[in-house]
Amino acid sequence: MERTSPQVPFPLIKVWIDYEYRPCTIPFRFPSDPPQATPAELAWIQVFRRSIPSFKKVAEQDDSVVDAPKRAAKFAERYGKMLDELRADPFSNGGPPDPIVLTRLREICLREVGFHDIYKRLKDEENTKSLALFPNVVRIADDIENLGDRIEHLVRGVFAGNIYDLGASQLAEKFEEKACSFEDSCQQLVSRPWVIDDLDQFKQKWLRRPWKKAVIFVDNSGADIILGILPFARELLRRGTKVVLAANDLPSINDITYDELKDIVSKVKDGDGKDSILGVDSSQLLVINSGNDLPVLDLTAVSPELAYASQDADLVVLEGMGRAIETNLYSQFKCDSLKIGMVKHQEVADFLGGRLYDCVIRFTEVIP
Repeated sequence: MERTSPQVPFPLIKVWIDYEYRPCTIPFRFPSDPPQATPAELAWIQVFRRSIPSFKKVAEQDDSVVDAPKRAAKFAERYGKMLDELRADPFSNGGPPDPIVLTRLREICLREVGFHDIYKRLKDEENTKSLALFPNVVRIADDIENLGDRIEHLVRGVFAGNIYDLGASQLAEKFEEKACSFEDSCQQLVSRPWVIDDLDQFKQKWLRRPWKKAVIFVDNSGADIILGILPFARELLRRGTKVVLAANDLPSINDITYDELKDIVSKVKDGDGKDSILGVDSSQLLVINSGNDLPVLDLTAVSPELAYASQDADLVVLEGMGRAIETNLYSQFKCDSLKIGMVKHQEVADFLGGRLYDCVIRFTEVIP
């Protein structure tokens, strides 16, 4: 499978003499490092190696692929060999390794042996469950009269939804052992202050002057998009902000795709042909193909459609561990930006000086 559109740079990346956009947050390698794999590279090769059994197990159960168990074994063998090669020579296989290279190689291995969307069944199941819960989740938020308190509640909902991530091996095992409800996730968030906690600044800016247009790079299917992001986006719409939801072009883990998100948005809209979501006008909500095909995000390559729709935005939201923490946490933009996600790898928690399952909300306001 290939991307369906050409790639262009995201137009809101800051362009300045003292700033060069680099997507990866953790410095894996410096120019002075020897040609051997660095400690950071070795650690992350091991992170991706730990994920192989869960990917193999899901691939084995993909009944859309003939001889799925045999192909899953080939995937595991091929990807494991690539990781061994990167460990021995970090400049092999398109390296040196970082989250973008490692996830790209994993997707290549899956597609080479015939898998297109191994999490499709799981995504559909979680979307169905979350759609049934959506009206009540929205009603609970609407019942909070104080806008500042409602914003905080919605942000917590984004975190609660974002914990459902099958790309993190520990979480994949947890969800296999016992299903976690959205309500449980909301109650079990780690206490504030979070490892990066700009929630108060974000609330103050929203209360002071709502944005005219927001671009939100979304993350996972199920509770993440339906119970976390959509109520958050609905509140932006209610306050007069145009909203662009940017979703992946191609499947990757349990990330929501553009086609899947279009279908979900149509299902949450009110009936009888109304362009609204539970009473809030949604005519200013736009779903766009981001051009991305990974759970991480390199903003030098997005779809032309997204680039065009984003030019006049005054808020960029990057959501999820891959898009907002492992990549783009320190990215700078020409407009306000919000990076929001949950830390689901111990290696990221250690780098940030936080806890596993800690929350990150980094808000940067650009003063005109």
